[in-house]
Amino acid sequence: MIRSAQAGGVWTVTLDRPEKANSLTADMLEALAEVGDAAGQAQARALILTGAGRVFSAGADLEAARAGLATSPLWEALSGRLAAAQYLTIAALNGTLAGGAFGMALACDLRLSVPQARFFYPVMKLGFLPQPSDPARLAALIGPARAKMIRMAGASIEAEEARDWGLVDRICPPDTLLQEAHALAQPASMASPAHIAAIKGLVGGR
Repeated sequence: MIRSAQAGGVWTVTLDRPEKANSLTADMLEALAEVGDAAGQAQARALILTGAGRVFSAGADLEAARAGLATSPLWEALSGRLAAAQYLTIAALNGTLAGGAFGMALACDLRLSVPQARFFYPVMKLGFLPQPSDPARLAALIGPARAKMIRMAGASIEAEEARDWGLVDRICPPDTLLQEAHALAQPASMASPAHIAAIKGLVGGR
């Protein structure tokens, strides 16, 4: 359910459960964290995170959520690993981003989106708190009021508005999304791991 491929120091990691809108199980979250760690150990220069099908991720798998996954520390552990990665991280959002999957995208350095994507995180309606690091990361990107629009008012944001707010950095047609992500990763693929880490440290964030 998690696929990864490597070429020229760039890792492409795909959520591959399209029949379930790439909803995430505990095993998938653990596998994603392991892939991220493996990329670091292999001195990856960049990692692109995307999904199969028309949805990036609907968040927690429904049955797993009922069993407690929605509030599991696995989400925070995964986003923390992505945020701490010493390589360039790019979320290539092939469709809607919802719920706990927000944490992965917020922890990445860059976010690309297809025009059809929507963005929502209905924690107020569902009655539980978001991952601990998500609110600050979201507010840093789009400001406190807009973060409350999504988290507290339950707003569902379309791709163009998400770009205007700063939630995503660029909108790409579906057939060129990964091509654009790889183009953005190309300069990092030619740099040393130490150089990449130094620039990330100077820019800060996450």
